[in-house]
Amino acid sequence: MNMPAGESSLNFNLQKREPLFIVISGLSGVGKDAVIEELLKRGIPLHKVVTATTRAPRPTERDGVDYYFLSHERFQEMIRNNEFIEWALVYNDYKGVPRKQIRDAMASGLDVIMRVDVQGARKFRELFPEALLIFITPASEEDWRAMLLGRDSDTPEQIDRRIKAAPSELDALPIFNYIVINKRCCLAETADKIIEIINSEHMRNPHRKVIV
Repeated sequence: MNMPAGESSLNFNLQKREPLFIVISGLSGVGKDAVIEELLKRGIPLHKVVTATTRAPRPTERDGVDYYFLSHERFQEMIRNNEFIEWALVYNDYKGVPRKQIRDAMASGLDVIMRVDVQGARKFRELFPEALLIFITPASEEDWRAMLLGRDSDTPEQIDRRIKAAPSELDALPIFNYIVINKRCCLAETADKIIEIINSEHMRNPHRKVIV
């Protein structure tokens, strides 16, 4: 059947892709960094946010890749210039999320992904209600303890502090959109689940729209 003369055809190009602001959080030592690195290996259009910090780099860390390592003076200058989305003083060192890199990535059409602790996730939920928050949890307490003990960088005191912080971190579950189990032996499976979430969110109506 032909369209009536003078009438335009219908437009079914309904999906308008908007970049997602994805926040990965969860219990300490549950493998958040490993999950993000696995996602990046898949070649999906993601920009990993690099946090700025004033702490000294560890031997294997690279400036601009793992963190931006800044002096206290430079960090405070950036605070005064409102160059951070958020920042905090953690164990006598500053940490902050530079605003410009997120704006640039989203302007190019990339989804932005970052890893934060639960305290940081609370802050991002307040700042950006439309952010996509995913909580990574271990399969069991035994699995989690094995993950913690496998972290060569942590002292027994640090591990004990992480375990004691777990109840308050779990109290934050209501602010998250999704909960994903990261089994100790199954990192690829965890990444698959998160990719499914991202793909589903891009079909959401209305789309999550975050303005940084």
